Amino acid sequence: MQQSTKHLLAPELQPTIGAFPIDDISDATLPALRAMFAPPPLADPAPFAVTREEINIPSATGHVRCLLYRPATTKANQKPYPAYLHLHGGGYILGAPEDSDAHNLQLCSQLGIAVLSVDYRLAPEHPAPAALDDCAAALAYLHQEADRLNLDATRIAVGGESAGGGLAAALAIRTRDAGDPPICHQHLTYPMLDNRTGSDQHPGDPLTGEFVWTRQRNQYAWSRYLRNAPATAPQVPARVKSYADLPPAWIFTAQLDLFRDENLTYAQNLMAAAVPVDLQTYATACHGFFQIPQKTPLTTRYLTDHAAALARGLGVEG
Repeated sequence: MQQSTKHLLAPELQPTIGAFPIDDISDATLPALRAMFAPPPLADPAPFAVTREEINIPSATGHVRCLLYRPATTKANQKPYPAYLHLHGGGYILGAPEDSDAHNLQLCSQLGIAVLSVDYRLAPEHPAPAALDDCAAALAYLHQEADRLNLDATRIAVGGESAGGGLAAALAIRTRDAGDPPICHQHLTYPMLDNRTGSDQHPGDPLTGEFVWTRQRNQYAWSRYLRNAPATAPQVPARVKSYADLPPAWIFTAQLDLFRDENLTYAQNLMAAAVPVDLQTYATACHGFFQIPQKTPLTTRYLTDHAAALARGLGVEG
């Protein structure tokens, strides 16, 4: 049995971070877990001087629902906006763009950028490559509609948290291999990159993976996401054979996160391929730490670092 690492957590995280409602995820418990994590109500965008609209993007299988955020005020001779394609977290089996509404409102307002948050299809109902296909359709939409939306098609970044970060990395690989459309930056918060993490063959550092996203949850999620798909890139980004010519990256991870070592390895492999990488690791933090309801010093620090790095990646003037 793994020895508790709770004493290594930041004091402000200790009261609530271990309160995950279900010990293990299974086909039987997944519906109840989804109900527990139902999306919160959307915030009022008016105080942020942002417009938000629900749009349906055509895709090969029908349409992809997204939330599109844009600055509400337009200056005379407004230059085209950079855009951030955001992919929510949830282990490929949970989540919705509404989960990140408050953060995306803030990013749109603070940086003066457009944000497109994708309601990609979830496993196990829709295994790989369904989610990645949906994200690719959203990226194609930003490029195809750039003139109409007043977007700068040369400054489109892709990013997300956990599984969203994994999908962002996968999309960067897919577009690199296809040669189109371009991504200028990948913005990865403790991305879910490697299906081997947490397996008996790759248990990882015992000081990681106690909180929020455990070895069991990771192995279950990957098994349902991949189903019959091969455990190869792009759907498993860590299995990519070449890192050359991938977009510059900001990679964030946490010392107690199960994904810590796969994140560090991915960053090192990008660096070795001459891809520019900003790498940040927080001590005393774990997976999902910034999503607890209470505002903490670590949350404030993360939101500041995340926005500053995205501004750099998109070439936004501070």
